[in-house]
Amino acid sequence: MAFARRQTHHERFSLLLLDPGEIYFEDFSVFYYPVGLDLEEAYERRQRGHLKVCSKSILFDPQDTSYPLLRFSFRDCTEIYQWTPPLMSKVGQEGDVLSVSAKQVIEMKEGNVIHPYTFKKIQAEFRFTLNYVTSSDVLPPITQLLRASTLDTADRTMMVKSIVRSRQARVTFNTGWLDSLYEKIVLETTGDRITPLVCNPGRIMLTNSRLYFQPFNNADPVPVHKVKLSDISRVIMRRYLLQHVGLEMYSSDGFHIYLVFSTEVERNGFYKELVAQPDVSLEDTVQENLTLKWQNGIISNYDYLMYLNSMADRSFNDLTQYPVFPWVIADYNSPTLDLTSPATFRDFSKPIGAMTQSRLEQFQARYREMPEPKFLYGSHYSTPGYVLFYLARIAPEYMLCLQNGRFDQADRLFNDIGETWKNCLYGNADVKELIPEFFSLPSDFLFNTQNLDFGCRQDRLKVDDVLLPPWAKDGDDFIVKMREALECDYVSKHIHEWIDLIFGYQQRGEEAVKADNLFYYLTYEGAVDLASVKDSSERESLEVQITEFGQTPKQLFTSPHPARKTVSAPEDIKHALRLSADMALDLNHSPTLARSISTKTAAAATSEELTGDDVDGGSRQAVSGWDRAAQLKCVKMEKLHRDVITSIALSSDARSVFSVSQDCTLKVYSIEDQQQLRSINLSAMALSSVAIMPDDKTVVVGSWDNNVYVYSVEYGHTLCTAIAHDDAVSSLCWSNGKLITSSWDSTVKVWRFSVSAGSRRPSPPELMAELDHETQVCCVDVNGGTTLAVSGLADGSLNLWDLESGGNMLHQLPLHVDQVNCVKFSPDGLRILSCGADNFMRVLDVNTATELYAKDTKENLKCAAWNGDIILSGSESGSVFVWDLVQGSPLAVLQSHKGPVTSIAVSSDGNTVITGGDDRHIGIWRS
Repeated sequence: MAFARRQTHHERFSLLLLDPGEIYFEDFSVFYYPVGLDLEEAYERRQRGHLKVCSKSILFDPQDTSYPLLRFSFRDCTEIYQWTPPLMSKVGQEGDVLSVSAKQVIEMKEGNVIHPYTFKKIQAEFRFTLNYVTSSDVLPPITQLLRASTLDTADRTMMVKSIVRSRQARVTFNTGWLDSLYEKIVLETTGDRITPLVCNPGRIMLTNSRLYFQPFNNADPVPVHKVKLSDISRVIMRRYLLQHVGLEMYSSDGFHIYLVFSTEVERNGFYKELVAQPDVSLEDTVQENLTLKWQNGIISNYDYLMYLNSMADRSFNDLTQYPVFPWVIADYNSPTLDLTSPATFRDFSKPIGAMTQSRLEQFQARYREMPEPKFLYGSHYSTPGYVLFYLARIAPEYMLCLQNGRFDQADRLFNDIGETWKNCLYGNADVKELIPEFFSLPSDFLFNTQNLDFGCRQDRLKVDDVLLPPWAKDGDDFIVKMREALECDYVSKHIHEWIDLIFGYQQRGEEAVKADNLFYYLTYEGAVDLASVKDSSERESLEVQITEFGQTPKQLFTSPHPARKTVSAPEDIKHALRLSADMALDLNHSPTLARSISTKTAAAATSEELTGDDVDGGSRQAVSGWDRAAQLKCVKMEKLHRDVITSIALSSDARSVFSVSQDCTLKVYSIEDQQQLRSINLSAMALSSVAIMPDDKTVVVGSWDNNVYVYSVEYGHTLCTAIAHDDAVSSLCWSNGKLITSSWDSTVKVWRFSVSAGSRRPSPPELMAELDHETQVCCVDVNGGTTLAVSGLADGSLNLWDLESGGNMLHQLPLHVDQVNCVKFSPDGLRILSCGADNFMRVLDVNTATELYAKDTKENLKCAAWNGDIILSGSESGSVFVWDLVQGSPLAVLQSHKGPVTSIAVSSDGNTVITGGDDRHIGIWRS
């Protein structure tokens, strides 16, 4: 689930905590005085936080996460006023006191733990001291919203919309966010940014070089989202709530945004202006070409279904139109799965509701007696509830949002694969299909890794992990076999029949009736024109029905879909699944860009893509020596330092090793002569990192004294020193004239720095950009083109940065639960490897921010190097692990150091590996 694994920041508050459709306006710094205490004790126990004003409620978000968030619905508030404290009371000394008289308070995320909300029926006065504003700044808008809550539905909706329009009209786009003074504004308007279950309004600005979206509130981690027009690769006009008002844009660097406009005319006008800009160059995605490629076996079934979903307006950002995939397997009882037997599979020519004849006859009998508009199935095969039914274990906050702060009853949750399939065959109204997650790793949505309390079933069994069929050894094996089934011969010969039902000619009309494939009329495009509905109550009711009933995909084919002529070899399919090369959980790229699932093709492509400088031995090596990584032998262990080795680098000719240590020295060691060439004391404090310039004569060193040192090996002295940070430099890397440094001061800095041939004294590094973080930055890496940087944080997050835009954060991903020790781009720049103190090794897809691989290694991995397929990782126990990412398994464990392996570097040909350790030794390895 792309959106569940793509959290953008760590604040507890999110728009998911509000009612569907509720709008968050602004917040104020306050102190909250707990109820049930006398004033003096309440003052002593006061909680600092923010009071957030929303269209249907106010919410208190305490700074201390051990306390719950408090939400007060305006419907439960009897009065909100300025309260005057008694004389001599400490309460109110800091500012005006706001009192909320409420009969119910909703407590959420106490202890920062996700669990069902607590609804407390309590008549009490909840008091807040305003820190930086007065009650006259806060009370008028709140009392307006409180008054609106007392009106009937129609009047309340109109009044709230009027308040929203008035507030938003006063907000202008901050032109200070424009990246260039020379940008020409082409168009400015308002719209909503759509993410799952959330619709966040803001201002949209289109210039001749960039697209900007500035939210009206501060709920997002960045004040403005922006993308260069030259990076936009796809623009898709989408339906939203069955209206043609959506526009989803994807860029080549992985950024994407889904915007909704007020009318179709406004959307179309914006689209026309966007694609008319000279900097916009879009991919050519012709449906007929893709269908032909699928027919001929060039594109996998998975890729083709993902493509059809995208073309039919299915998006991971919209749960009412989430990508839909078929139930493929019908056998969930056998100990082994026979993909050669037709009995193993469902009937692709029938919708789920028609699978069982006796149940279908009941539907048909009701249909015959039903007045117009008639339908066979009152429920749909894809709704927000069904999507979250499958994904509750990795997206619990979304389920709580959808179900008013509660999980579903334990017996109605996703407990058992076979039981769910059985219910789809025989249940009174259950006709749901599957979602892409069933065919793409990881399998984490099947496991309750967050230890969520879903309750107990009637048989008193606690709801925990999903029960897998006997033929699946574990979650990953289940996904592998599901994918193999999707790509097998039988399915390839029949999947076009399912396409006819979902995307094709049997989707609607008389053909749908013949195929027993008719759903409730509001699920179909064109069934109702919401723009023409003037009554706000009626419109709101229709929107709720459309959301709850689900939406049928846009019809793509009006004649029978052609069958597939060529199928894929099972071994190639398994290889593709393990690499996750063609299974992105986002629709950022059309299948025209999908890599071949052939092992040979993938290997050839990888060989061609391995370009760039070998800076630190971890990011951009060629693959020639990597195939023998499991046969590496340690040929020399040399003690070079008096303290922990923190970083090592290898010269381009693999003859010299450069190492730095907490003993404050830089050492240069000759591999050929097996002797130390230089020992330089650069600082009075520990050195943390080292990178070699392309001339092999100049090194850049980071230190705990906040400085970066440039040292010439040829001339034997420091060329320049730069005060780089306000705290210790934790890591650095260099590529293509850019030096990237990270620090414990919670920043990453990008410097312009290069060494010219023959220059005895290069210019000091020149600061280009500063990338702010929320906590200490432990490690950093840059891709071969120096267009992207990735930083690993002390709190376990990974931040991905667009360096071409001056440092726009593309993603903030909480991949680890402890410090990130190492981050490395793959040689082709398409994936990122991260190793954390939580013992996990993870691989992330750069374009989609999708986690492709996760492995609990049972060891704290301190460092790593890889070529995209083979990973060498140094552990706390002193071993070097060799991992085959294609197979997802370890190849070898190499015993090396007597303490943690702290650094690792690999030569450009992969034949020489250097390790540095806590034991002060360097190890020289040959394959």
